[in-house]
Amino acid sequence: MQITRQADYAVRAVLFLARRDPGSRISTAKIALDQKIPVTFLAKIISQLSAAGVLRAARGARGGVSLAKTPNEISLLDIVEAIDGPVKINECLNDPELCVLADDCAVRPVWCNIQADLVAKLAATKFGDLAGNGHKTFAAAVPA
Repeated sequence: MQITRQADYAVRAVLFLARRDPGSRISTAKIALDQKIPVTFLAKIISQLSAAGVLRAARGARGGVSLAKTPNEISLLDIVEAIDGPVKINECLNDPELCVLADDCAVRPVWCNIQADLVAKLAATKFGDLAGNGHKTFAAAVPA
């Protein structure tokens, strides 16, 4: 499984906002420039995150983008699902009939456990922690 570029950009944009003063409005152009995201691509992402209730976007001279919730209320799962839809590491997990071996598959329970662990980890990872606003520390699990 790989996070899409769009979800990665969304995470970067939300983290950028989470590191700002609460209620701060930042222009899309500033976020795009700072995070090296194409402006037109970011506009689509902001629209999706606004529809999901993660961001607020206001047009005009006093407009900009801000978080609709506190950073501690927004998880990585919220962002990934707002952009890419529900997490699924294998299509058979949501529709067992897609697999001819569904009734006797030794691997499906493993996929189910891995997906549940991934969803739980994403849900537990809040932007307040990522932005340094929380007290939780993260141990990076990087394969050697």
